[in-house]
Amino acid sequence: MPEMPEVQGLVDVLRGRLTGHRITRATVSAIAALKTFDPPVDALAGRTVTGAERSGKFVVLSTTGPHLVFHLAKAGWLRWYDEVPATVIRPGKTPIALRVVFDDGFGFDLTEAGTKKSLAVYVVNDPQEVPGIARLGPDPLDPSFTRDVFAGLLAGRRTQIKGVLRDQSVIAGIGNAYSDEILHVARMSPYALAAGLDDGEVDRLFTALTETLTDAVAAASGKLPAELKDAKRRGMRVHGRRGEPCPVCGDEVRSVFFADNSLEYCATCQTDGKILADRRLSRLLK
Repeated sequence: MPEMPEVQGLVDVLRGRLTGHRITRATVSAIAALKTFDPPVDALAGRTVTGAERSGKFVVLSTTGPHLVFHLAKAGWLRWYDEVPATVIRPGKTPIALRVVFDDGFGFDLTEAGTKKSLAVYVVNDPQEVPGIARLGPDPLDPSFTRDVFAGLLAGRRTQIKGVLRDQSVIAGIGNAYSDEILHVARMSPYALAAGLDDGEVDRLFTALTETLTDAVAAASGKLPAELKDAKRRGMRVHGRRGEPCPVCGDEVRSVFFADNSLEYCATCQTDGKILADRRLSRLLK
């Protein structure tokens, strides 16, 4: 799943390549991906791109008319073309959800792999009309996001810190992968209760959060869409590295599986050596 650093890298590339160029055609081939109807997608044709920004994990492409907003969800991505193929897109026969073509013949497709379709496309006059953007919490890399702001968000939340970090209404942009990374750097259990953290733990977690995301954004900067996924994988310390040695202590990286995802952690670094129960295996043994 693309998260804040990859989305920021994508936005930087789109801003540089698309600003000042005119959209000649926008075609939706997966009707379920389009979440709005007014303005219509056709309203983008003939409009000039004025910029690209990130809101949480949403990409906002602004034009002289409406905004094109999209969220890549779990299995979506952007495929860039210097020359868009002339082949006709057949709805239901392709992973392509949206194709956008520009005045010089270049453009991009939004694609989604797998059968669970959750990629979302919006055409709106104001990005705040997108429900997911309207309910976003603060951006953790905004200068106004201070340690005290962070501590205030955690106060009174008797929920696991892993879930708090992933909650887009609390903090915008962090997903499953970077929450694993942040908690590993902070040497903190994913099951620790947010409200139970003392001042030193909040300090440690805030530093880990800002440094991990800042480094990941820097690593994604300047990379083309085709390069961003591999760059993300290479930068992971524990996420997606089950069975590999922890880069800090050498212990085995372990996983806990849930219905549709998993978390990765190091027992030595994060849980005082305690191995967390695999929820999936526990259910099978009942």
